[in-house]
Amino acid sequence: MLLKKLGVALAFSTALAAVAGGAHAAKLRVAATPVPHAELLELVKPTLAKEGVELDIKVFTDYVQPNQQVADGNLDVNFFQHKPYLDSFNKEHKADLVVVGQVHVEPFGAYSQKVKSIADLKDGAQVALPNDPSNGARALLLLQSEGLIKLKDPDNILATSRDIAENPKKLRFRELEAATLPRVLPDVDLALINTNYALEAGLNPLNDALFIEGSDSPYANILVTVPAKAESADVKALVKALNSEEVKTFIADKYKGAVVPAF
Repeated sequence: MLLKKLGVALAFSTALAAVAGGAHAAKLRVAATPVPHAELLELVKPTLAKEGVELDIKVFTDYVQPNQQVADGNLDVNFFQHKPYLDSFNKEHKADLVVVGQVHVEPFGAYSQKVKSIADLKDGAQVALPNDPSNGARALLLLQSEGLIKLKDPDNILATSRDIAENPKKLRFRELEAATLPRVLPDVDLALINTNYALEAGLNPLNDALFIEGSDSPYANILVTVPAKAESADVKALVKALNSEEVKTFIADKYKGAVVPAF
């Protein structure tokens, strides 16, 4: 009888352990670039842990692997890009990654160590742009907004340097990987840099940029996953956490206008 009771007790404890194991935090593997994306993820990590979601943050410094890793199923979600870039990636790589939420805007800026205003740009000045289609076009649209160039289609979000209709200063363009642009600042007259890379390089977009996008920029940074995970509870919990008042306050206090909430 004693052995029977011990057996029942053991079975009961095993069942409880199984239930506890089932309630163990689900691991959500998220790819992100360092600033501000990984910083925002670190902020909400404790909140998600309380809700049973263990956030595993993988930091990348390029714009290709975060999408590829999610598309291949090695990671669950990524947080580093805007919708035009995602559209370009999906088309180029025949992928079907989807948006599950948007978090913030990083106003795109133009920087220089050689001139203090666009009026000082000489004819033939060398301008460095991101070499990916969506950010390259974004840079051209910003140059157009400052009157430095004119595009054949002024609203083309995938414009390239071949689409420039007017270039009165005969600017010369160098297309480089986005992450390298802060490092080439000493070698060019002007560089159009994504805010996350500017922040990483110690640049303050509000103080150091010659000109910058307005807060009405359509390039909100988004959370992206595969269709099969878009409605999962852990992904929804991540979206909710990143769209919280806590995140909004953190963005305002830490980045002081260099990053703007988009929710």
